[in-house]
Amino acid sequence: MSMHHFSYGLLTPILAYAASYVGCLLGLMCAARARVLTGGGRRGWLLIASVSLGGTGIWVMHFIAMLGFTLDDATIRYNMPLTVVSALVAIVAVGAGLAVVGSDARKLYRIALAGVLTGVGVAGMHYLGMAAMVMPATMSFEPILFTLSVLIAVVAAAVALWFTLVIQGRVATLAAAAVMGVAVCGMHYTGMAAMRLTPDPTGGIGGTSFTGLLPPVLLVVSVVTVVLLIFVAFSASPAELVEDAEFAARMRRTAHERQERANAQQDLGPRPHSESVPAPSAGSLAAGAPQPVTSRSGQRTRLPSPTPSPTVHQQPISRRLNRRGTGD
Repeated sequence: MSMHHFSYGLLTPILAYAASYVGCLLGLMCAARARVLTGGGRRGWLLIASVSLGGTGIWVMHFIAMLGFTLDDATIRYNMPLTVVSALVAIVAVGAGLAVVGSDARKLYRIALAGVLTGVGVAGMHYLGMAAMVMPATMSFEPILFTLSVLIAVVAAAVALWFTLVIQGRVATLAAAAVMGVAVCGMHYTGMAAMRLTPDPTGGIGGTSFTGLLPPVLLVVSVVTVVLLIFVAFSASPAELVEDAEFAARMRRTAHERQERANAQQDLGPRPHSESVPAPSAGSLAAGAPQPVTSRSGQRTRLPSPTPSPTVHQQPISRRLNRRGTGD
């Protein structure tokens, strides 16, 4: 049975790559925001990244590429439930990989594990999408190309997850999305090249025609993609999210320190009146006046002022005269 993967020339590969590029770009932008957050904010951005990468970047790319696949003298229809399941598999696989890899690029074993998990899920999504085709033929796969397609999916997934952890800056994000789009498209067309069809007259019954499936898919994908683009465009950048988090942390730390000081003052309480010692005035210190002292019983006692020692000028005049008379 004769197959054609590029029935419309380069139109379908270019459109498929464009869809993959947009999805990967959105996924990277969402992942960049998720890695600087914690808690519910991080989970929300990871969910959006999963939908962008798994839904638009992988599944939509596969669906658009299938537009160019035709058979001679046969109409291809699609099993709608299996097609929907394939989309969910792609989204869940990417989400699981992002959850496993965490937010530390140094944990290479996690990136490898997440790459295997996500790559197998992405490959499963592609082959489920291919199995959803209803046609008068039996499908089989060439082992070497089949294995190669799975390996491409695993490596591409690991690289994509690594990109989500280390890529920063607009130019780097645009370049990373371009590389990821090439990897996703390469995996798809390798898997399609591995497919072998054997005519089966009993097949090709049931399913939804491509013309009946295309309008709702395009509508849903377009709406979701536009909403995500608007949401990401008007959301805070990763740098702004970091600044907000640092400011909130400083505010919490300042409030905590103030509360600790207030608690410490309450624990000490006011000083007893009997233990308070009034400070002497400046005038009394200058005049040498005796200063009052407060005793423990609360009585005020005035200390006697010190008696200055007499000087020569303070001696009686008679004694000085007597000394002159005696020749002293």
